[in-house]
Amino acid sequence: MFTGIDEVDWASMEHAYGPADDVPGLLYGLASADPAERESALDGMYGAVHHQGDVYACTLACIPFLFELAVDPDIRDRGGIVELLTSIGGIDLDEDDENDLDEDEAEGVANYAMAASAVSAGSAVFFELIADEDPGVRLAAPLALATLHGRPGRVLSLLRERLPVEADDEVRLALVEAAGRIALRHRPLAGRAADWLSRLAAEAYPPGLRLAALAQLARCAPDALPVDVVRMVSGLLRELRSRPCPSEAPAAKVPGGDDATADRATAPARVGRLRELPAEESAGRSTPWAADLLRTLHSGLDDRVEDRTALLTDQLCSPDPWQRIDAVRMSGGLIRAWRGSYEGLVRLVGVQLTDPEPRLAEAASHVLEELFGLAAPAADALAARVAADPDGWVREWASGPPGLGSAVKALARLGDVRVLPALATALERPEVPHDVGFAIRCLGAGAAPLAGALRRRLGEVGLDEGAYDRASPLLAGLTALRAGEAAPEVLRVLRGAPEYRGEWLRTAALRALGAFGPAALCAVPELRRLIRRPGTAAATEAAEALWAVTGDADAVLPVLVEGLRAEQVHDCRAAASALGGLGRRAGAAAPRLRALLAHEEPWLRVDAAIALLEVSGRSDEAVPVLLSAWEKNRHVRVRVAECLARTGLAAAGSDAARVLRAELLSVRRHNALDGGYGSHDTYEDEKLLALCRRALLEDTGKGITS
Repeated sequence: MFTGIDEVDWASMEHAYGPADDVPGLLYGLASADPAERESALDGMYGAVHHQGDVYACTLACIPFLFELAVDPDIRDRGGIVELLTSIGGIDLDEDDENDLDEDEAEGVANYAMAASAVSAGSAVFFELIADEDPGVRLAAPLALATLHGRPGRVLSLLRERLPVEADDEVRLALVEAAGRIALRHRPLAGRAADWLSRLAAEAYPPGLRLAALAQLARCAPDALPVDVVRMVSGLLRELRSRPCPSEAPAAKVPGGDDATADRATAPARVGRLRELPAEESAGRSTPWAADLLRTLHSGLDDRVEDRTALLTDQLCSPDPWQRIDAVRMSGGLIRAWRGSYEGLVRLVGVQLTDPEPRLAEAASHVLEELFGLAAPAADALAARVAADPDGWVREWASGPPGLGSAVKALARLGDVRVLPALATALERPEVPHDVGFAIRCLGAGAAPLAGALRRRLGEVGLDEGAYDRASPLLAGLTALRAGEAAPEVLRVLRGAPEYRGEWLRTAALRALGAFGPAALCAVPELRRLIRRPGTAAATEAAEALWAVTGDADAVLPVLVEGLRAEQVHDCRAAASALGGLGRRAGAAAPRLRALLAHEEPWLRVDAAIALLEVSGRSDEAVPVLLSAWEKNRHVRVRVAECLARTGLAAAGSDAARVLRAELLSVRRHNALDGGYGSHDTYEDEKLLALCRRALLEDTGKGITS
């Protein structure tokens, strides 16, 4: 085995972590008789030689030796090796990936192309492996063929031929998934694949196989799905629930003795896309692959929000806690990406908070935490959960400051004062949770009873290197409450901010003083001192606070105008926003703001346009900039909609009105991303929708001219 491996100059190559002279050891590790050594070697291949999907020269050099391992029946865990080959050779690059490449990127693209060519050239061996004795190999081979072989029609025929004679349930699911992959990669074959999948879904096959066929139909040919797909899937899930859990079923025997049994049994758990669940979850499931099939189905159903909601509603009523855990998580994914009517679904998510299965209740609270106002149907359930679980009010972490528990945050984000006891207790802890201030901001005036504790704790903060971490949540809470009685404590922090993170601490203190308005008159001398260095971030922030406290436009206008010259875009944006707050009193700044409308930074263009609109009262220059930014950068839309709602510029028939109406007609959330999301995405999108509606209802009589 490995003929010629010593002739490869591995030391002259590199992988993700340096010289590749350790690669031969990894390859030999894949052939080891020790399961732990094999697993470590496979981890090393993914971690260094094929790091995050990259292909290096050493990756290319490994390909012949990986094929040797894949076809040797004496090697264990070959399914993982087949998957590794599939990953190395299966990178698809579109034209966008190949444009504007630097030298290093061009080399990477060339490596991907050579890997695809090399692995595809040897992919005929997967035809033999699809009938291998090792179920782990048979699990990986169909997707390898679907991804790599140059004759997809022949592969599709083989999948159909193999299905009736394949005994392993999960391998059969892999055969079906491979058909879906072929349909996606080779659109002329989509009709053939869809016909076969439709027959599998409709005929008397086991429920798991029918569910897999429906999932792949949704993925590659959604128009071919049955009209009653929700009813069908719900029925299949009921059938799957009748299967015994693995713990209730006798252990399967594998020929070859106890050692072989243990070895073969662990191999499939690491290979196959259908076996990706963590071990602690898959252990209690009768069908651990069902969650993956349902995710595929939901992804294929895409914007069919009503169908997806109906399916999740059925899942949330299942007696199987695992199906409900999956449904809770998928509900969060649906709501984050698509607009719709979710009251009933959210109420059922709230019901899970009382379930004795802790993972179910925790999953539900995490989903509700991200919904903000949309979690209202679950408010009573959240309040009951918070009241019944004081130990969950604050979460401690191995590193970093403590944070509020998910149910506490979810209830606070609803503005529900039933969360006050939890927040009051959090404020008495030795280390205040870092997100208390944000929770108080969500409560608004309802959190007024906490002002005294916030002020007292701020007065106790030592002004040392840890001051920012201890003071920032307290300052955020006082800012939200506009608790002007705390101005002396805030002023102490402003004056005594240490060098370490002092800039951040001063920013937080100045925001608080600005929020206090005239109640912070004791800080005026300090604010006037800080504005003496125009062009700095501190001067701009102090000027904004001074304006809020005194209303002295003459004192702050020169400072803010000078702030527009700052080198950092962030500082320019702050100055522009502050000038907009002065309104017509800042009319002298209009020329400077107008010059920024052509700046290369889109966010600064938006802030300058909004400020120009506020200080000049004219819309002819500002609105085209705002609408252009709306189309080019979806993340500015909330900021633009706020301006349009405030100024009443969305008159019937205007370009602004057309843009807002188009947004309201979209089913997809404006900030939905494939493969990632932010914890505030749903909140931001719901805010955008509310602003669009408000802007369209406002009349135009607000003094803005064109």
